[in-house]
Amino acid sequence: MPTPTITVKNLFKKYETVEAVKGISFDVYEKEIFGLLGPNGAGKTTTIGILTTRVRATSGDAIVAGANVRTEDVAVRRRIGVVPQRPNPDRGLNVIENLLFHGAYFGLSRGLAEQRATALLDQFDITDKAYAKVDDLSGGQQQRLMIARALLHEPNVIFLDEPTVGLDPQARHALWDLLRQLHADGRTIVMTTHYMEEADELCDRLAIID
Repeated sequence: MPTPTITVKNLFKKYETVEAVKGISFDVYEKEIFGLLGPNGAGKTTTIGILTTRVRATSGDAIVAGANVRTEDVAVRRRIGVVPQRPNPDRGLNVIENLLFHGAYFGLSRGLAEQRATALLDQFDITDKAYAKVDDLSGGQQQRLMIARALLHEPNVIFLDEPTVGLDPQARHALWDLLRQLHADGRTIVMTTHYMEEADELCDRLAIID
């Protein structure tokens, strides 16, 4: 078997009297789409929060792209891209400014950030929106921007938390095509969903959380 890109061992997260994550363990391998499938409230978003260092686990361990989420959180953040459940761009900036700001955060030169941003906007078919305000984008276009932002610093792993929630069927299927394209390009993707058909369409393997 290949070496896992992500290893999760006996992960727990407790908020006072509520156990949000209760002893989950799994591996994710390089270049696969791995799904966390389950109903709302099952702990999928909390699990993603722990793996992306936004939430601290109560106990257990997780290694992401060779770094420990507890002790090497800065290294983890540099090696991952995150697409949140709800798009959260800076609405005071236009589309390409959002990407350039993200590049600056990760220490990219202005020239390199512009080069990558231009390429990603072209790849995701939103070049004509480069100088548009975020509020002028459709829901599907905003989600494409979020994926472009997550990829700008060329991370090892991409996390997507219920990426198609709130999208109409046409935008949803367009996003599926985009994720298939990223998969074909060799990206390692972890995604949560509560849509069984979405997991069936996209994932190589999945874990069911209930």
